[in-house]
Parts: sequence; C-alpha cells; structure tokens
Amino acid sequence: MNYSSMKYLSGQGLRNLVRNRLMSLAGIAVLTACLAITGVAWLFTANVNSLVEYMGNQNETVVYMAPDADEETTKLAESAILSIEGVQSATFVSKDDALDTYCGYMEEYADVLDEFENDNPFKANYRVVIRDLERIEQIKAQMEQINGVVKVSAPIDMTHAFVNVQHVVILVGYVLVAVLAVVSLVVISNTIRLSVYARRREINIMKYVGATDAFIRWPFFVEGVGVGLIASILASAIVLGGYYALTISSKNLTGFWNTLMGNSVVPFNQVWYWLLGGFVLGGVIIGGLGSVTSVRKHLNV
Repeated sequence: MNYSSMKYLSGQGLRNLVRNRLMSLAGIAVLTACLAITGVAWLFTANVNSLVEYMGNQNETVVYMAPDADEETTKLAESAILSIEGVQSATFVSKDDALDTYCGYMEEYADVLDEFENDNPFKANYRVVIRDLERIEQIKAQMEQINGVVKVSAPIDMTHAFVNVQHVVILVGYVLVAVLAVVSLVVISNTIRLSVYARRREINIMKYVGATDAFIRWPFFVEGVGVGLIASILASAIVLGGYYALTISSKNLTGFWNTLMGNSVVPFNQVWYWLLGGFVLGGVIIGGLGSVTSVRKHLNV
C-alpha cells in the first residue's frame, strides 16, 4: 500500500471507532479495566518487593572484633569488610559506644551498670548492612576469615525467610500480570470480533472485488490500536492518579502504617514512566493483535 492508501484506510479505521461506538466503548471499558488491574498488580508486587528488602536491611550483621585488636587491625578489617561483594555499608561501634547503648536500654539499672565502666565486657564491632541478602551465608563466611574478627552474628534464618517471601511475591506478581495480559488479549479480541462479524459481508465483498488482505486488515488494525491507546490513557490516569495520591498521603500517616512500611513505599517518580510506557505499549499490542486475529477468519472466502 502507498502512503495515500494508508492515510485513507487509517481515516476509515478512526471513523469506525465512532460508527461502532457501542462496540468501541465496550472494548475500551474492558481493556481499561484489564490494564488498570494489571498495573495495580505490578505496583503491589513492586511495593511488596521493596518492603521485603527494607525489612531485610533492618537486620544488621554484627562483626565482633577481638578484644586485643589494635586500631590498625580494626581499620584493615573495615576495608576488608567493605571490599566483599554484596556489602552495602559498615558502621564502627566502639566498646564504649556499645556500653552506652546498652545503658540507654536499661536506665533503671544505671547504678548496676556503672560497675562496667572500668571492666567493659562489650567488644568493638561493625554493624554491616548486606545488600545481596541471597549471599548472606557466603558473606558471613568471608567476614569470619578477616584478621581480627572473632565472631560474626548474622540473621541467616530470618533473611532466608525474607528472601523466600520476596521470591514468592515476585513469581505471583509476574504470573498475575501475564494472566491478566492474556485475558485482556482474549477479551478485546472477542469484542473486536463482534464488530468484525457485523461487517463480514462488507469484508467478503471487498475480497471478491480484489482487495488485498492488508488493505482489508488495516482499518481494523487502526481501530484496534485506537481502542488500545484510549484504554491505555484512561488506565494511566486511574492508576497513576491513585498511586500519586497514595504516595502523598502515606507521608502523613503514622502508627501501624509508618511502622510497617517505613520508607519502603516505591516513590511515584520511579514508576510512573514504566507504567505509562507499559500501558501504551500493552494497549497498542493487545488492540492491534486482537483486531488482526479477529479479521483473519473472514479473509478466507
């Protein structure tokens, strides 16, 4: 097809959106709902994943230094810890700092704890945050080999639980998104098929007079893409608008929500372009494929 033919047929496809407005509205409504649900599922998965990572990072690994470790040994140990792949940060806590922290927890027994000032039982240590929680056992073993380190306390069981939950949530989220995408394709395909069926005689006549398959398909393809674009814009407005309101209001919430979520809510500016792009791409692909597959049956005359 040349440019003028494509321009004419594209105009026909857009006009079909208006001529068959009931079918178009049905397709737009169904696809908008499917895209919106898919977007909500993706946001839920992303936030649960962020929450699991946030909670996992709150469980620090403690690297205890030997009581006789001098300043140089301690500094070298810090460098060795930070050089391990998967370690995010290491914060030094001196013996005196550890004692002060413990005293703060037990202010009512301050008189008893005063005896520890001259005989401090605590060890200097590093509070290590591990970025790659899946490698916590290997990282723990590496830190135990560092000169001057006498013990490494790592929440391995709890970390494994966090990682397992994270894997399950990601798997369920991906499966849910995939299922909803397939459902969207089937539903929009069936919706457009009804529109195509109503014009089957028109298609047959065009076929008999020599119109090519591409010539017949193009207006329906444009119509399907139009439905997909409109649905993607509506779904974007609904989901992104709702999520923006949620992120704004969550900053002012306290109590259980703040304790549970902390700073783990995925910021709006990190997800809006992924959702918008995904909605537009998904709407165009689903609308286009739905129209093409619906027309194919009626081309065999």
